[in-house]
Amino acid sequence: MAQGVRGTRDFYPEEMRLRNWLFQKFHSSSLSHGFEEYDSPIIEHEELYTRKQGEEITQQLYNFEDKGGRKISLRPEMTPSLARMVMARSGALPLPIKWYSIPQCWRYERTQRGRGREHYQWNVDIWGMEGIEADAELLSVMVHMFTSVGLTHDDVVVRISSRKVLEEVLGSLGIEGDSFTKACVIVDKMDKLPEETVSAQLSDLGISDSSITTIQSVLSVTELPGLRDMLSPDSMAVSELERLFQLLESYGISEWTTFDASVVRGLAYYTGPVFEAHDRGGELRAICGGGRYDRLIGTLGGRDLPATGFGFGDMVIMELLSEKGLLPDISSRVSDVVFSMDESLRGAAMEVSSKLRGAGRRVDLVLEPKKMKWVFKHAERTGAERLVMVMPAEWDSGKVRIKDLQTGEENDIEFKDL
Repeated sequence: MAQGVRGTRDFYPEEMRLRNWLFQKFHSSSLSHGFEEYDSPIIEHEELYTRKQGEEITQQLYNFEDKGGRKISLRPEMTPSLARMVMARSGALPLPIKWYSIPQCWRYERTQRGRGREHYQWNVDIWGMEGIEADAELLSVMVHMFTSVGLTHDDVVVRISSRKVLEEVLGSLGIEGDSFTKACVIVDKMDKLPEETVSAQLSDLGISDSSITTIQSVLSVTELPGLRDMLSPDSMAVSELERLFQLLESYGISEWTTFDASVVRGLAYYTGPVFEAHDRGGELRAICGGGRYDRLIGTLGGRDLPATGFGFGDMVIMELLSEKGLLPDISSRVSDVVFSMDESLRGAAMEVSSKLRGAGRRVDLVLEPKKMKWVFKHAERTGAERLVMVMPAEWDSGKVRIKDLQTGEENDIEFKDL
């Protein structure tokens, strides 16, 4: 049984080095904007996800009953866990909250390019701020990460809209409540399904053909002035979006962004601006996405608190970076390989290794008797900078021989000076 569970991944050391590199970019981008890291258990009460019915995510749970008869689920996303944590300390947390995490998430769905059944997801959220400034700050964090890995606005575009656009359109057509929630899930698939399929699914909700035509025409708009013409001169959704794009200019990231009314995000809890990042070529799934969710805690039985955030998976971004040739070479895992030329010097080699490690070096001590040819190949394989050789005559005089593996230069160094 050499294969893992379908839809899951093993991370061999070379893959783990790349994963750690990516996660460090997540950390540094968050910290540069003043966010703090948090975490929560990978299992949650199933009810945390099923209270809001009609969403696709409730059909993708890895859920089970534990030995105490409790209905449990592996987390499919982090936001409900965050909402639970905030609700648990309601009134005690100083606002605004600026938190981030990199959890592993699980969804039972069809595996495809850029989508497994488990993935890691960088989550960045701001709670307690009603203003659109919080949404702009999140987009700044996101673009900071893109630039930190070498991507440019020629590689990535962030498409922005607002759930209030859909609320205004559907509200004018008398589509509200549960029908609104289901319509959002369907409309979110407009770029993935044929137009006639989307129309048929909307029709199944009891929406008339003329209303479907109106919905599709509004969601095809790609310029804010055109959207105002289609909605109303005093549209709150358009005014808020105009303000958001002004703020993005102040951040100097407007070239990364564009308005796209078709972005609605399928989850029912979104209430305001929503956004997704895509590769410019349109060949991959969305790199990340998010938006404002001011009423999520209310659905969990608590008191609502304004909030906005995004989730950024680890799989699609790695595909894009690979295609662009931007993944770093992280072959080196040690700085020194220490090798004793004689079995009687094994203890001496351990002393040398300990001294180097105490000085902050990353040391791989050759633990078995090996020929010199093997040691050189091993040093090359580990990407070591130096080979530190403990040799009889040199050790008797209190020295070790160090070979620089880049230049080939060799020097005898006093042990006390290591």
